[in-house]
Amino acid sequence: MGSTVTDTVIVREGTVRGQQRGDLLEFLGIPYAAAPFGANRLRPPIPAPPWQGVRDARQYGATVPKADYIAMYMPYYPEVTIAGTECLNLNVHTRVDADHLPVLVWIHGGAFTNGSNSLAEYDGSAFARDGVVTVVINYRLGAEGFLYTGDEVANLGILDQIAALRWVRDNIAAFGGDPDRVTVAGQSAGAWSVNTLLAVPDAEGLFHQAISQSGGAHHHLPPEQSLTVARELARLLGIEPEREAFAAVDPQVLAQACRTVITEIQTAPDPAKWGALALTQQPFAPTVDGTVLPRPTLEALAEGTGVRLLVGTTADEARAILVASGVLTLLDETALTATIEGYGLPVAETLTAYRRDRQDATAGELVSAIVSDWYFRIPSIRVAETREPGSTWLYRFEWASPTLGSGHAVDIPFAFDTLGDQGLSARIGDAPPQVVADTNHRIWIDFITRGDPGWAAYDTTARTTGLISETITTADDPAGHERILWEGKR
Repeated sequence: MGSTVTDTVIVREGTVRGQQRGDLLEFLGIPYAAAPFGANRLRPPIPAPPWQGVRDARQYGATVPKADYIAMYMPYYPEVTIAGTECLNLNVHTRVDADHLPVLVWIHGGAFTNGSNSLAEYDGSAFARDGVVTVVINYRLGAEGFLYTGDEVANLGILDQIAALRWVRDNIAAFGGDPDRVTVAGQSAGAWSVNTLLAVPDAEGLFHQAISQSGGAHHHLPPEQSLTVARELARLLGIEPEREAFAAVDPQVLAQACRTVITEIQTAPDPAKWGALALTQQPFAPTVDGTVLPRPTLEALAEGTGVRLLVGTTADEARAILVASGVLTLLDETALTATIEGYGLPVAETLTAYRRDRQDATAGELVSAIVSDWYFRIPSIRVAETREPGSTWLYRFEWASPTLGSGHAVDIPFAFDTLGDQGLSARIGDAPPQVVADTNHRIWIDFITRGDPGWAAYDTTARTTGLISETITTADDPAGHERILWEGKR
């Protein structure tokens, strides 16, 4: 391959100048859609306006309106806030010799209310180093991205993601990427977004493979639940629950109201008030509006999409939540029984199953295992079970950090090979093993470049699962005695 990319690239809207670091190039903060304010507030994205001259793309762009994480999560999940209106932007990492390389588009997590593309753990340099052009996007969060008021507008955050994918289709060749070899990937809310995109007609053909990291196809809301959230937001703000009224509220004030709602639902939910949201705890998520998302995601996945999918979780997702909240060591047998009953499982049979491989586990550790299955593992398995044979690979990330164990988001810097990010020590410790990053990152590279992570595709006979730590091993139906308890649920 010859040298085809320089630090100055022409895209649809104009010329951008990035920064070269050795053989790698980075272009930061490129708008893929117009600023979502003024007449564009709470409306579908429209193309970014063209600019004159050369646009500086050497600094991260603005972040979307959002509030801080709930305080207990802040030490473990760093957040970045950058002022500005052109917040629907993306970053591109590539090589100077890039020529028709496969493309990775990353959708960040953060419960649809937090996160951005400017976090150091999402730096795409290692992917670019290994021959994958990488794009990391922002999208609208909270009410800005997922407000539903019963009108014709819905799922703006998902429409933002689609707009970014269209930008990639139209522009990525200029960065040495192949628009016909796009893998879209995400973690947590980003993973829920990935599975949603698989079910959205307008996203068809914009990507060819997908990676769903700690997600599932269950986090979408029926219209009435979304309207409940809108009415509560309106009550807090003292306005009518109508789109025009919300659009008149300062974005940061609206973001704080969203934080109030999500804090209540995640810390002290009232089932009489919130219904099923008291259990799912995600008030901001895609709505099954009948247009953008015509029907529940899992129903759409059952019909096949022709997109290869790598899907999985960490081994103990909920441990991160229970450690961060300080309740892991406080939970007792009463709380354990209540958790089991709350999920509709048989108490005695469930205790026997989950204690079989955890003889010395505390009540809190058993709660973590059960919640992890309900919230993450079983939904990911349901996705794998639903899709057409030969199209899906299932994994479980096994390495445990000294702080959060194999908890939620522990695996991200291993996939990105960004262990040098000093802001992650609270999550992954001070000496995370590079060998695990080498293994996990290589799995992603292999899947992105050749559609095969290195083990057999999932089927409901063998249920082969890749187990990721210092090396890749495989197991057929790992923890199957726990999985069968959830048959007919989730």
